[in-house]
Amino acid sequence: MKNGTALARRIDRPRGFPQAMDVSRTLETARTEVEKRFLDGGAVLLSVMEVLNQLLSSLDRLTKALDSEGARDTTADLLQTVSGLSDLPGLEARRQESFAVLAEAGSKLHAHVTDMQETMRYLRTFAVTVKITGAGIAEFAGFAEEILERIRSGTDEVNTFAQQLGSLERELKVAMTFGATTAKAYDRNVPQVVAALEKDARTIAVHRKELAVIAAEVGAIARGVQSKVASTLSALQIGDITRQRIEHVQSAFAFLEEFLASDEGSKLDADARRRLANVIHHLTAAQMREMVADFQRESGNVVKTIASFSHDTQEILKLRDAMKPEGSNDGNVLRALEQSVSAAHAIVQQVETARVQADGISQSTLGTASNLLHRIETIRAVKTDIHYMALNTNLRCSRMGEEGRSINVVTAELRIFAAKLDESADAIVSGLASLETAAGHVASGQEASDHRLDERLISAVDTIRAAANIMDGELETLSGHGREVANKIMLSIGKLDFQRDLGETLANCADTLDDMAGSEIADVGDLEDIIAPLSARIFKVYTMAQERNIHRDIIPMDDNAAPAAVAPAKTDDEDLFADALF
Repeated sequence: MKNGTALARRIDRPRGFPQAMDVSRTLETARTEVEKRFLDGGAVLLSVMEVLNQLLSSLDRLTKALDSEGARDTTADLLQTVSGLSDLPGLEARRQESFAVLAEAGSKLHAHVTDMQETMRYLRTFAVTVKITGAGIAEFAGFAEEILERIRSGTDEVNTFAQQLGSLERELKVAMTFGATTAKAYDRNVPQVVAALEKDARTIAVHRKELAVIAAEVGAIARGVQSKVASTLSALQIGDITRQRIEHVQSAFAFLEEFLASDEGSKLDADARRRLANVIHHLTAAQMREMVADFQRESGNVVKTIASFSHDTQEILKLRDAMKPEGSNDGNVLRALEQSVSAAHAIVQQVETARVQADGISQSTLGTASNLLHRIETIRAVKTDIHYMALNTNLRCSRMGEEGRSINVVTAELRIFAAKLDESADAIVSGLASLETAAGHVASGQEASDHRLDERLISAVDTIRAAANIMDGELETLSGHGREVANKIMLSIGKLDFQRDLGETLANCADTLDDMAGSEIADVGDLEDIIAPLSARIFKVYTMAQERNIHRDIIPMDDNAAPAAVAPAKTDDEDLFADALF
């Protein structure tokens, strides 16, 4: 509490001046109200400043979320994945071409295997004929049975060969059927998904830029309001100044009353007392008029500044609403992108199924080719055994003469057909080389899908979902802070309208003092020596040069006797705020 307050509060009965007593009571009420209203107003403005700081912090977090490297990397990775998806139809077409080549190689092998099976049937027929023809010749009985056993062994190898090749062909047929279905699905779905992903990736990039611009605009408005609040807090000094000046007017009344009650004052006659009171009334009236003018002007500026907050908060709320795209239930365009990526992931799962299947066929083909080569060598060994057994039989038959002629004819046929096994085997070996080459092409065709599009998309979905959740949270926080700023400012407008009631009360006090003082200032030239101590005492409580100037205009002062001027008012913002809040 400033100098003179305690004394001023003791004034409740200025003897002999009923109007002064009424004005003093009114001034005390006004002083109390000024103190309370400006203290409450300062607290409201500080709460507005606090929520503005929260709003700006939320904006900073949102801006960081928008500028996150991870979000940009995810968008870039998505665009790269889109390129991979666009390659899927071509990849599947090349896979089908490789399957077709593989199927053709298998078909050619199948023809040669069929020839080999036919040859083995002829060989068995000739072997049975040898057995029948040589039934009466003891030395050929064992030979016929032995050659039949070798032919049965060779037939088993050829049949197993045929079964493995048939299994490969069936597996390949299934893969080609699945591939054809997949290719149709790609033709039907991939262009739509790719278009959606590209659109969403572009949309999210544009949306992020728009959000960043809006966030910057909200930040600029919020910082502008913050600056206005700071200047308003500084302007609230008028409350402290007004309170002090009311106290100084009260002090003048108190000092006058004390002087009139003193021994020296008691010596004055009624006329002198009246003239002295008139001069003090003129002094207090002048101080009040100047104080009211300053209060009306400064508090009016505060009210105007506070009123401008309303427009600023409406702009903040409009921009906050603009951050939510139209037609989006959850207010976040990232959700649409998440759905598109999920749809793309379903397609990529088909890609992986086809890739695994093709890899299986490739490996199976290479394994079958290796196994078939081994069996071909076994068949060649059977052919060699049959050839030499038949040759030996021919030699023996030649020594036997006419008796061995019929057997000789049949074994000669055995040798001819056994030679055909070599032809089929050579063709199969050549075909197996083509089969291995085709299988290698199928395997190499998987490289494009080995980038694991499904894993990349799963990662993208997770990153997008996390970014969406962060953005949703920050937008919700921002929305809440925007509403709180608006509510706080609406509350402050009502509490900081100092001119209503308070300004009128101060103006009425000034008018009453003017009426008490009258139009003319009494002549107190004969009382200069007596009034000087009272004037000096009143002069000493002033804290503003403006008050001293008014005092000198009413009651001349000896400058040498006047106290030193008070240092200029503080300009540091923190000090101003402290003064504003008493």
